[in-house]
Amino acid sequence: MATKYRFSFGPWNISEGADPFGPEVRSPYSLEEKFDMYGPLGFEGVQFHDDDVVEDIDDHSPQQALERARIVKKMLDDRGLTAEFVAPRLWFDPRTVDGGFTSNSAEDRQYALDRCLRAVDIAREVGTPNMVMWLAREGTYIRESKNARLAIDRLRDGMNKMLEYDSEINIWIEPKPNEPVDSACIPTIGHALALAYLTNDPSRVSGLIETAHSLLAGLDPSDDMAFALAHDKLASVHLNDQGGLKFDQDKCFGSFNLRSAFNQIRVLEENGYGERGEFVGLDVKVMRTQKQEGSTDHLLGSRKNFERILEKVRSLDRTLEAELIANRDYEALDQYILAHLMGTS
Repeated sequence: MATKYRFSFGPWNISEGADPFGPEVRSPYSLEEKFDMYGPLGFEGVQFHDDDVVEDIDDHSPQQALERARIVKKMLDDRGLTAEFVAPRLWFDPRTVDGGFTSNSAEDRQYALDRCLRAVDIAREVGTPNMVMWLAREGTYIRESKNARLAIDRLRDGMNKMLEYDSEINIWIEPKPNEPVDSACIPTIGHALALAYLTNDPSRVSGLIETAHSLLAGLDPSDDMAFALAHDKLASVHLNDQGGLKFDQDKCFGSFNLRSAFNQIRVLEENGYGERGEFVGLDVKVMRTQKQEGSTDHLLGSRKNFERILEKVRSLDRTLEAELIANRDYEALDQYILAHLMGTS
């Protein structure tokens, strides 16, 4: 039977449109208002940062944070929504400007660990055992500023402490090669899975692949997904699109490169992704010029693009494809794929 895919996005994907060079261009929605948008858009999974659940988290006691998490859990339950994961947002605090786990300051490293352990408690309270580690500032602006080998040891040790703290928590490492730092310690899914195998319980450490992050590393997202699937360690995906090796654009999925989108969906479909309940996550930004009205169209459009391209994957003439491959007629195969995507013969 064909997989029935489930979709997720994070509250930050309904944004006010601010960027590093300009102000907000849309009015904010409350978290509860955003939750009301999920069902009508066709989404059931919610991606969280810890401070999406508990705003100004460092100003709350652990008990206050858990009380707030219970309120958010009820909001989800009332709408039939599921928390997919919680990610500790380590990159905004002044104590993590030089990294969290890889900071040169022992005091700052302790803050990062404490924040992650609090995020574990929040994740369990909103109903998910899944933690995403986007290692945003775990890297360098200048090579000599950090001991690269020691940085990996520190990342491993921090994750081991999280795994020991909760025997059921899962860690999903989300790699990115650059931005905000110049060079990341864990730039690709290969690095992420290698780090997973260094931990005390590799069975609970997997990867999350974002389309744009693979492209920023000069790699093919579908190949990255296939690599993680071969290790049975593709816990989730963040689908979007990217116009070249620029800043992380988070374009609407399929809006820049339909063929790349086709191959990403194909590798998921052919390898049973989603059969165990994995979400298709969308991490997309609305265009900055979009007015308040239509400020969720990028999410609806990305989901519809996935479904349209999925139909192209499922209607591919596999017999013809196999014949062309057997004959090593890759020119004809190339033209067939393009014609199939364009709906022509």
